[in-house]
Amino acid sequence: MGAGLAGLSCAFELVDQGKSVLILEAAPYVGGRTGNWNERGMEVESGFHKFIGYYKELPKLLERAGIDLDEMLVWETTMQVRHPDAEEYGEFGLDIIHAPLKTLSGMLGNNDFITPGDKASLVPFLAAGFKDCVSRPEELDEISLLDFANQHGVNEQALQRIVEPLSSGIFFMPLEQYSAYAFFGLFLPGIPRIHKMRIGAFTGGMTDVMCSPLAAAIEQKGGRIRTNAPVTRLLYGMDGLEGVEMEDGELIPATRVVVAANIRRSQQLLEEHFSEHEWFQPFLSLDAMPHVTVQFESELPLLPEDRTTFGPGTDIGSFGEQSRTTFRGRPGRASIILVNPDELIDLSDEEIWNRTQKGLIDIGLAEGVSSVTDYRIVRGNENFYRIAPGNERKRPEQVTPIRGLYLAGDYTKQPMFTTMEGAVLSGQKAAAGILDEST
Repeated sequence: MGAGLAGLSCAFELVDQGKSVLILEAAPYVGGRTGNWNERGMEVESGFHKFIGYYKELPKLLERAGIDLDEMLVWETTMQVRHPDAEEYGEFGLDIIHAPLKTLSGMLGNNDFITPGDKASLVPFLAAGFKDCVSRPEELDEISLLDFANQHGVNEQALQRIVEPLSSGIFFMPLEQYSAYAFFGLFLPGIPRIHKMRIGAFTGGMTDVMCSPLAAAIEQKGGRIRTNAPVTRLLYGMDGLEGVEMEDGELIPATRVVVAANIRRSQQLLEEHFSEHEWFQPFLSLDAMPHVTVQFESELPLLPEDRTTFGPGTDIGSFGEQSRTTFRGRPGRASIILVNPDELIDLSDEEIWNRTQKGLIDIGLAEGVSSVTDYRIVRGNENFYRIAPGNERKRPEQVTPIRGLYLAGDYTKQPMFTTMEGAVLSGQKAAAGILDEST
């Protein structure tokens, strides 16, 4: 159930081993949180997504499916940080192998944006964080990122201009609501793969260039995929899961059911039968969080090149010009993730757009804002689990104690949190559980 990356990766592993698989997707397209579609005449995506170079399982999966990463991605060599109180913006290199001088100059330079003293205040914070992430992850998950930074002497400017972009700009939560373990856990896998630390922009919508080709590879191996196929109930009997019931009343029998829907939908489906089950109760109490993105077309590009940019000190989390990469053929096209979605989720589209414009103007992008021709607000409150302090222990394993029932989604236990790599890992773990049981 679900044709996002978790469901697709699980299905690929199973059909690759000769299993009979049916994927049921409620939306009219595959991709889930890594999808794109037409929203009232404008092409939009589920959010501002980037491919992180140190991912391991996602690129291997795509290569096995016959997808050429060099055709799917354009690698960025720098990122930019713009703060409304800074006279200069910060530009930081991302690729120590392919752009070593830019990477080195980014670390040693940008002194007008962040002073050497500011940088030095980050050293004990980073050293302690990565150490604690390995040695005492449960304790690290009990503290917010802001409190941890304050405990280790990060000064205000370093907090605002480095820590905030690398945290709120990625997971769009304020520092005080954000688990320190989630922050350090995101970057920890990249340390031994520092040579892979770079960011890729997609050369088209993610459904178009990644998820549809992956779905096609599954079908070529004998799998079946149905879109516009929402599941309303799990069929549960004396011997475990027996199948699912569709919105139109159709009953589909199955010996194994993998719930790979978003977190809120998964919880709703499980609550009917398992709300009193001790194993499921932590997961059923795991909170979801909203997301709000703004996507617009304009007569002029917002930025001179397509790359990841952060806007700390504003409602702007992370964003990028995309007219040369993901949405080619338009004079200007940008996607923006907004910070603090709890505050924004219930505002009108106009109110959200006004706050977005103000944020862009505050970080020096008034010219691009003035040429906007159309915009869309893409929002929801079902797709992300809240990476707040104390929530790590509520994430469930993929193999449940119920016969025939498995879970897949980045909210399940795996080391990559709310990322594409995390979704793939969860799907692979669910598939491994099924294959182990069947042998």
